[in-house]
Amino acid sequence: MELYVETVIDVDMDVLWERTQDPVAHQSWDLRFASISHLPRAEGEAQSFRYATRVLPFLWIAGTGVSAGERQRPDGARVSVLRFASDHPLSPLAEGSGYWRYVPGPTGIRFLTGYHYRPAWGRYGAVADRLIFRPLMGWATAWSFDRLRLWCERGTHPRVALARALGECALRLALVLAVLFASPVAPLALAAGTAALVALLPPLPGTPAARRCRRTPPARIRAPRLLATLEPS
Repeated sequence: MELYVETVIDVDMDVLWERTQDPVAHQSWDLRFASISHLPRAEGEAQSFRYATRVLPFLWIAGTGVSAGERQRPDGARVSVLRFASDHPLSPLAEGSGYWRYVPGPTGIRFLTGYHYRPAWGRYGAVADRLIFRPLMGWATAWSFDRLRLWCERGTHPRVALARALGECALRLALVLAVLFASPVAPLALAAGTAALVALLPPLPGTPAARRCRRTPPARIRAPRLLATLEPS
């Protein structure tokens, strides 16, 4: 099953390309990666890279990949593709591939991704992926795309966007706790109702939110042909 996320970003194409292709810029907004670094390559070869994800304060899961991109297409769109793999024993993802499309439109650039992967850990990993990792990966991708949009459109640096998101979550939690401890009658029922209401309230305009992104493809889609030219990492 392929994960799909799409948003529209009103920004110059070169700015969006730079903030998604430069490793330092990319890791600053993408919640899925703690670090990304390019590896040396020869002229004409695809770009190899190394990535790491922090799952605990002192636990990093690393992997490698290879990527390529097309900046000049007849319709003005651009595309970037990659393959990745990790042999870390704690990595829930064994290997996978994906792409980014940059499609100019009347209200901005349709920035979208489609990617799929093979879970690690055999049968147990498949179950954990279906219940936990795949929903989490989809949410993290969408949240990161909206974080990137705020950076491009509003100039909100990803660090500031994260701080705002954490602050808003803290305020919502404080509201639920205040109701729970302040109500003398049926506090659990009131707290549950308050929690449901708080969860349904839309985030502030300057706070990243996964719900702003499209999570299902508009129709049957195909991966770019460029992806077939990449050897597995």
